[in-house]
Amino acid sequence: MKKVVLITTGGTIASKPKESSGKLDSGAMSGEELAELCDLPKGIDVEIDSAIQKPSIHLTGDDWILLKDRIEKHFENPNVDGVVVTHGTDTLEETAYFFDLTIADERPVVVTGSQRSIADLGSDVYINLRHAIYSASHPDLRNCGTVVVFNERIFAARYVKKEHASNIQGFNAFGFGYLGIIDNDDVYLFQKPINRENYQVNRSLPRVDIVKCHIESDGVVLDALAKAGSKGIIIEGVGRGQVTPTMMPAIKRCIEQGIYVVITTSSEEGSVYPTYDYPGSAHNLHNEQVVLGRDFDSKKARVRLSVQLAAKENVYF
Repeated sequence: MKKVVLITTGGTIASKPKESSGKLDSGAMSGEELAELCDLPKGIDVEIDSAIQKPSIHLTGDDWILLKDRIEKHFENPNVDGVVVTHGTDTLEETAYFFDLTIADERPVVVTGSQRSIADLGSDVYINLRHAIYSASHPDLRNCGTVVVFNERIFAARYVKKEHASNIQGFNAFGFGYLGIIDNDDVYLFQKPINRENYQVNRSLPRVDIVKCHIESDGVVLDALAKAGSKGIIIEGVGRGQVTPTMMPAIKRCIEQGIYVVITTSSEEGSVYPTYDYPGSAHNLHNEQVVLGRDFDSKKARVRLSVQLAAKENVYF
């Protein structure tokens, strides 16, 4: 019999209404409560590990390391075919990419959640959890790294993004598509990531922040973050990776203080590239030792830089 470990962390998938307000209490249910209410797949031994009960925006880097350690501990058992982590959708893509970078085991880690609570009409709790368990036990998902299973689709953690605040089609991978589907409980994988990266992280993650660029952006936020002790700053620029010229003096000050600065793009698709030559262009930024963040979005870039710094590895994108 196949064996899957189900690690629960809270989120909408484990929520229920508060009596005082009638609004959802995210993460109110334990893993045992959640599993009891759902029709888990027959023929698969599902072990419950109720790890955290929080809204996903309340998670911290220390929570990520705790979860990573628990997953690796479960993988010490050779009989475990895969691990499912249930999670709130608000930060699910960040946690999934952290696992993708830090868990080296070839067996699948599958992250899932729901857009509607278990009590809501048309809830997606049951089907997403069921599909995640089938995916985690499927041999074709070995060596895919961490994946996200949502609304019958399988996504690579590297590219998946939350695309809708409430619709059950909550996630997508713009420009890259999904790896496969689950249809009538059967898993079909059409493609796999070519490369996998892994970093050894056993310590707290350093502070890394995100700054979004817009017309008339200046260096006030950058200087404040430097003063607050930021070790890295992701700048979400525009187009090919441009910022305003008024940001450049503060960017230079950050780099002089030993803070890593990475430039990304706010565009859904396409890469940062030194196409233009003017103050604030990617070419100008690169000449000032800013790291070009390729096609990473700002949140994934933040996870990557945090992990590289914690692992004391060279920073590269």
